[in-house]
Amino acid sequence: MVNLSVSNLTEVLTPIWERVLGHSPIGIADNFFDLGGDSSLALKLFTEIAQACGRLIPPVMIYQAPTIAALAAMLEQPTLPRFAPLVLLKDGTAEPPILITHGMGGNVMDFFQVVKHIQTSRPIYGMQAKGLDGAEEPFDRIEDMAQFFLDAVKEMRPHGPYLIIGYSLGGLVALEMAQRLSGDGERVALLALLESYPHRKYLAASQRIRLFARLLRNRLTTLIHLRPREAFSYILHPAERLAHISRNGSQSGRSQLPLDVWFTPEIMRMRDRGHLALKHYRPRYYPGKIHFVRAEVGTEFPDDPAAVWADLAADLEVETVPGDHLEIVNTHFECLGAVLSRYLQEASGEYELADRGQNS
Repeated sequence: MVNLSVSNLTEVLTPIWERVLGHSPIGIADNFFDLGGDSSLALKLFTEIAQACGRLIPPVMIYQAPTIAALAAMLEQPTLPRFAPLVLLKDGTAEPPILITHGMGGNVMDFFQVVKHIQTSRPIYGMQAKGLDGAEEPFDRIEDMAQFFLDAVKEMRPHGPYLIIGYSLGGLVALEMAQRLSGDGERVALLALLESYPHRKYLAASQRIRLFARLLRNRLTTLIHLRPREAFSYILHPAERLAHISRNGSQSGRSQLPLDVWFTPEIMRMRDRGHLALKHYRPRYYPGKIHFVRAEVGTEFPDDPAAVWADLAADLEVETVPGDHLEIVNTHFECLGAVLSRYLQEASGEYELADRGQNS
């Protein structure tokens, strides 16, 4: 790592910010997001910063240091600050806040575009997994992940109603959170699972057979298009396969990103632990309603979510959005944002009506 003072760091960072954001001049107090920054630009920004300063920093840090001045002060420290479990993704004044948890090995930046298209006056918090910074051990149990987030949520908001959204593996974490909150007598006004499924060993035999045939075809197609290093990781680490979801032989989403970003030891460790958590978690019956959003294009997951979840929830509503597992958040985010906006509006109306009934 190159040792530089804050003033020297601002001189190094400023031209990088101006080049990546295509804007000049940029002041040290100008906000990355106000300048048009997004998740892909954050990735480019931190890749260039790593090359200039010799220090690899997860792009999600832009939420904690969204200005050149703040980032320079952070880089001057010998160690990075610990990630907070709750990261504010979108400001708001209404209560209760919205809670979103990400997929396997990902981070809250996965929702950057989706959050922009959620119409709400409520703040939106992303629940960031432990271990992304490499300083702490990631969890390998869904139950531990859920409790980790619940501890942070309860500190911010001791009582419900709660609005919880979970994507992919994060959907199982969201489900477990909702189970525990409901068990404590708290109201879960919204539980939305986005392309979230249990491990295939918990599926019915007919579902496993159909899924196995599709997985075999998809994985052989994917391996043909991978470079040797990627192919080796794909075979060795089961969780890596979720980063290479493809269609018609063309890789999408994260598989197009630099290997140094998505194949770091920290990310691979988180994905492997996440895969262990998925493998060992068997969902229990949920005595409430689940809003389930499925991708129109099937990839690594069952093609009929109702067959998976109908017997595990008191009420299940399934909705289909364009894209595959990754594309629903990184390509068709506007459509997903509209669906979630509607869920949130409906949930708000329901619990506000219930509150008026209790108080009348």
